[in-house]
Amino acid sequence: MADSFFIRKTVNIDNDNNFHEDPIDLGAYVDALSSSVLTVHRVDVAFTDSTGRSLSMVQGDTASVAQFQLTTQSHADNVLLSDRSVIASGKIEAYTPSVTHSPLAATSSTSFDMAPQQFTNGYVVATENIYLGGSASTNFAGNVYVSVLIECTVTKMTQSKAMSLALSQQ
Repeated sequence: MADSFFIRKTVNIDNDNNFHEDPIDLGAYVDALSSSVLTVHRVDVAFTDSTGRSLSMVQGDTASVAQFQLTTQSHADNVLLSDRSVIASGKIEAYTPSVTHSPLAATSSTSFDMAPQQFTNGYVVATENIYLGGSASTNFAGNVYVSVLIECTVTKMTQSKAMSLALSQQ
């Protein structure tokens, strides 16, 4: 098996209930005409503030949700897991009973819509970009940043299979 490497990306998904997305350029790794594709083995995700710290809430007795998606196509909003472009998706739900003692979420849970986030045989990507996007509700005290760490390898497949896969993922 080829040596794995990591791709990292952070996107500010704000705290305004709107969808925000940025591309991740894979042009250095993927070339369907040359039969090179990217195999994603694992996706790790973190929801933080701009400094990498835990998220705070605006007031006590509030709940907030932030969600992300990693896809092979650009989207204007969050999509369902059944969308063929979804590589990984998930969310964090946070609740704070009181900000008097601490504005940090007293309870938070994460869930991944597409589990596992570690793929047994890898998730093969033949597009030159993938897209990290998401949205966050307004009860977070500041902007929410979603970061991904993607473990990958570059693999070869026949040109016709690579082109077929690239077209199916666009």
